[in-house]
Amino acid sequence: MSQRALPFQYAEENTSTGMTSLSGLPVYVAMAEVSGLVESVRTHMIVRDGGQGWTDAQMVMSLILLNIAGGECVDDLRVLEKDEGLGRVLRSAETHRMGRGERRVHQRRWRKQRRRSVPSPSAVFRYLGEFHDSWEEDRRRPHKAFIPSPNDALRGLGRVNADMVGFVQRQMQHTRATLDMDATLIETHKTEAMYCYNKYPAYQPLTTYWYEADLIVHSEFRDGNVPAGHDQLRVLRESLGYLTEGVEQVLMRSDTAGYQWELLRYCAEGRDERFGVIEFAVGVDVTTEFRGAVAEVDDDQWHQLYRPTEDGRRVHTGQQYAEVCYVPNSIGHSKNGPEYRFIAIREPLRRPTLPGMEDSSVRTVQMSDGGWYKVSGVVTNRDLAGDELIGWYRQRCGKGEEVHGVLKDDLAGGRLPSGRFGANAAWWAIVVLAFNLNSAMKQLALGGDWKRRRLKAVRFAIICLPGRVVQHARRLILRLARGHPSYELLVSAHRRILALANAPSIA
Repeated sequence: MSQRALPFQYAEENTSTGMTSLSGLPVYVAMAEVSGLVESVRTHMIVRDGGQGWTDAQMVMSLILLNIAGGECVDDLRVLEKDEGLGRVLRSAETHRMGRGERRVHQRRWRKQRRRSVPSPSAVFRYLGEFHDSWEEDRRRPHKAFIPSPNDALRGLGRVNADMVGFVQRQMQHTRATLDMDATLIETHKTEAMYCYNKYPAYQPLTTYWYEADLIVHSEFRDGNVPAGHDQLRVLRESLGYLTEGVEQVLMRSDTAGYQWELLRYCAEGRDERFGVIEFAVGVDVTTEFRGAVAEVDDDQWHQLYRPTEDGRRVHTGQQYAEVCYVPNSIGHSKNGPEYRFIAIREPLRRPTLPGMEDSSVRTVQMSDGGWYKVSGVVTNRDLAGDELIGWYRQRCGKGEEVHGVLKDDLAGGRLPSGRFGANAAWWAIVVLAFNLNSAMKQLALGGDWKRRRLKAVRFAIICLPGRVVQHARRLILRLARGHPSYELLVSAHRRILALANAPSIA
């Protein structure tokens, strides 16, 4: 088609002259520096400990920025490399505050003149390969759940994330930590991936999300055939170790994957030396015994379940709840044992049950009124009214799904780069770092309504903006179009980051 059919055409500029399409991304570079993320990588990562080539900080930061900018795969680094204005900012940030001698040492890492601002895709693939241990794969056994032990490099990424969580906590000073534990499936076409319970190849990381702080405290990358509740107590204890000073109370929420008596006893009996009793709400397996206990609840014991709205109204959910007198056979009964409350939730079936199909679903129960109901349950050690407890428990559902949606869709967690388990685990860990860096940006620099907005809204408003990078008085200046509505927001975010850098707690 002739270009005359449209009122415009494309042509290439003779020179880039400092142009960038990512004018908002440098504030993330500043936040990573001020939060100590870059220094933490230098401290804990030892993959690139030689004196040549890209450093760990450059590798990890390039992949974090790739995620923030919207890249989906390693090859998308080519797009960042061609952004000349962003490249100037990255090269300047690397040597900022370095002395003359340090800069010489930094420049000597390349035998030839350095021409790139970010590592090449091939260099990144080799770097990710350092997180994989082939001898761990030899320990696998057919048809058995197996979690490879992380090597020093992967553990280093975990410590970097713990430092990031600690930085945000020092600014926000939360005294309560509600930990939502949930697993998610990452569908993949890698031939090395295991089949999940939905009968397709996948990986299934288990994530511990801190609700009040909007941070991911811990996320363990796993094969698709590893049950969501496998070793959940160990993961909880590791997550508790990542909570920094100031947290006085810990609560835990989980779906039915957490319905394990070893886990519940640990929380209810106060076995954790630091936090003592951990209040929890966990989904109940709807077994035959639980269904029988629910069926024995009198009709006058059921209460209407309402959902509060943002404007203060209460909306009926069409469900009812009741306390259930239920002691599972698996725990028995002990006078000295912890007390558990079981709360059942029922919802009338909208379609009649066909004859002979009454027991086809373990979640359906026929009540004394003759009607059939869909049933679920929650076990807890909290002393709250039933409707209040259910509302608190259900906060986990929507937020947990949103967090995993951000990791897999807004960031690059849904597209794994390799068939090697360790490389994918490192990729996922870096995606988690990008999530927490963005959360820190929204809470500490952007503020206001931005705390609740998804990353795609942040990209549209402040990250993917055209601009020009110029140098004046030995400083780089990012110029945006006159009157752009995001200019004041970027200036305000930059000022807040500077204030964080000068705060006494950051010293």
